[in-house]
Amino acid sequence: QVQLVESGGGSVQAGGSLRLSCAASGGTDRRVMGWFRQAPGKKREGVAGIDRDGRPIYADSVKGRFTISQDNAKNTLYLQMNSLKPEDTAMYYCAAAAMSRATASLNPNVYAFWGQGTQVTVSS
Repeated sequence: QVQLVESGGGSVQAGGSLRLSCAASGGTDRRVMGWFRQAPGKKREGVAGIDRDGRPIYADSVKGRFTISQDNAKNTLYLQMNSLKPEDTAMYYCAAAAMSRATASLNPNVYAFWGQGTQVTVSS
């Protein structure tokens, strides 16, 4: 069973940076992975995804500010977030797709496994 544990969230001022980590276990090698976020009263939205060959995709709202990466040796997925804005405030979730999926996606319905989330709060 795939298990995902996020960390690295916190409170920062606008313009600041955070790096989120997602420790994966239970067979996440060669899986499509993604980062999502959900603010209170809003639906979950895709932030970034990475395919099995390490190619990233990003939501327009974070392009140029966020970077998704992975360290396969450590089974860890990262999200480097720079130039943070108050509208980036949300619970951030790491997700893994089924082994059969090859391409990255920002659609949460594509993902089969989810972490518990880590809170990011950006103040103005």
